[in-house]
Amino acid sequence: MTAGRRAARSALWGAAALVLLVVLWEVVKAVVPDTGWHVGEASVLPRTDDVAMPHVWDVVSRIGEPETSATGAPTVLVAMLQACWFTLRVAAAGWVLGVVGGALVAVVMQRSRLAESALLPWVVLSQTVPLVALAPLVVGWGGRIHLGALEWQKWMSVALIASYLAFFPVAVGMLRGLQSPTTAQVELFRAQAASWGRTLVSLRLPASVPYLLPALRLAAATAVVGAIVAEVSTGTKGGIGRLVIAYAQAASGDPAKPWAAILAAAVLGLVAAGLVTLLGLGLGRYRHAEVS
Repeated sequence: MTAGRRAARSALWGAAALVLLVVLWEVVKAVVPDTGWHVGEASVLPRTDDVAMPHVWDVVSRIGEPETSATGAPTVLVAMLQACWFTLRVAAAGWVLGVVGGALVAVVMQRSRLAESALLPWVVLSQTVPLVALAPLVVGWGGRIHLGALEWQKWMSVALIASYLAFFPVAVGMLRGLQSPTTAQVELFRAQAASWGRTLVSLRLPASVPYLLPALRLAAATAVVGAIVAEVSTGTKGGIGRLVIAYAQAASGDPAKPWAAILAAAVLGLVAAGLVTLLGLGLGRYRHAEVS
């Protein structure tokens, strides 16, 4: 199957999943009582009234309406596009940092088993630190950085936090890929007196592509999630994370509005992963089979 057909099939499955989600949303809203389902005093399913779960068509129609009642206010769609564009750029910066850092760590771990034994547990352990605890520390450290005329901005803290989430799947996925060549393949390069660098470039890196591409897509999605959470935690304005919080404050009187922002945040993650998929189209000859 060609890379183009593979991408088209993935897009088709994504669209089918979206339709299924919409159907399930409306089915739950129709079946579950407005007060939700309770077993004793325990809530099993949340409320499904129009304030807690507006209809999908109400959310879609709200996107095309003005953001506020003020004269000349932009539509919710325009506000969300501007916020998503800000978050996407910051997440992209974090993704690049995460990919570079994860790739370097993977190469070091592949080069030395001692380094792998020493670093891999810390790579895994790093993902157990909650972002809400990490964000204030990053902002505090960044505020002390002064490099000439360069001043640390809040968006840089957001990008750094996004890279923190993005580097993990890249490091683990690329390490698996670099270690995927068989013993016979490695011995063939050794028999030809190939250096470690030549073996890395000609054998291990091409072999890592089927492992790396899914990791890059996952890193893109996690970078968006990290950027959104970091925007909320650091108070960075302009992104979709702060827009979700701002719209949620008006949820009682305008319930469709915050759900529109949440939908935009979800779509942003899909767009980021889709852009990475397009980057992988040029590596089609190495994509014999992708490994998740």
